[in-house]
Amino acid sequence: MRTVYSEKHKLRDAKIEIFEGQIVPPFECPKRAEYILNRIKEVNLGEVIEPRDYGLEPVHAVHNKDYVKFLETCIKEWQDAGYQSEAIANCWPTRTMNSPHIPNHIEGKVGYYALASETTISVGTWEAALASKDVALTATDLVLEGENVAFGLCRPPGHHAAADQFGGYCFLNNAAIAAQYARDNGAKRVAILDVDFHHGNGTQHIFYDRDDVMFLSIHGDPMESFPYYLGHADETGNAIGEGYNVNYPLPPKAGYDQWSAALDDALLKVKNYAPDILIISLGVDTFENDPISFFKLTCDDFTDYGKRIAKANIPTAFIMEGGYAVEEIGINTVNVLQGFDRALLH
Repeated sequence: MRTVYSEKHKLRDAKIEIFEGQIVPPFECPKRAEYILNRIKEVNLGEVIEPRDYGLEPVHAVHNKDYVKFLETCIKEWQDAGYQSEAIANCWPTRTMNSPHIPNHIEGKVGYYALASETTISVGTWEAALASKDVALTATDLVLEGENVAFGLCRPPGHHAAADQFGGYCFLNNAAIAAQYARDNGAKRVAILDVDFHHGNGTQHIFYDRDDVMFLSIHGDPMESFPYYLGHADETGNAIGEGYNVNYPLPPKAGYDQWSAALDDALLKVKNYAPDILIISLGVDTFENDPISFFKLTCDDFTDYGKRIAKANIPTAFIMEGGYAVEEIGINTVNVLQGFDRALLH
């Protein structure tokens, strides 16, 4: 299995986030990708390659152009306003202040485009996000070109980014950009299976009214966990998209028996949908010792579910999402990929 990786992820090196009411070092940090890359090399998973450059056209196919321009110019505008910190939201167009007007002032813009305040925009964020979407697109292209599987070691992640909002450490929705790119390049149907602990609210938002991209997500119950406001089982799509959005919200302390039952049901739905390509939003924050999640999967469980995904027998692009800076992030990510590879061989 080939891995696509860019050193440019290191340009996203924010120093602060808000967690449990405190300012703390971000859980989403460069060390995450380094743990994974080191493990890939340690087990000789396969060749590691640089991404191709796809420009902004695939981004604009998914994201609002004004939002993309905001991401590109945000930190400069923030600094030009005299602010010394990373850009961070402190106000939003809430339910009682819903307005079509986007403020001119950068403080208002950040709030307008933010879905949460934990994620800052720092120097280098835009460049890292661009490289991350190129990683996802290159992995997708490898599969479209005939490989059974490829891994995009994306950082920053993407599945919380909506068409015009950032948050949850996400700026450009890598999996959504990859899915739309696949559609634009010959795939009649695409399935995205999100196995990150957190609901892929951004991906759901982007494809909710469509039947050509099926979205399925197994995640912590939004009544109990971020992003809180999407991810319920009764969110099943809209208009022609009805039935093509599937959520599996699971309770605190859910173990592998419960989680894998949801996976098996999701994979059955995917097989019945018969997509030309399957995109896995691969978050390994379902691990029992992940610092900001509450599922109880063990390292061996990741190998097993990699095998289960492979048995769906669909060309697959793995796109990295969450899983935080504990050393097991490398072990668990590679366990999924090795499990998939081994199942293909048998």
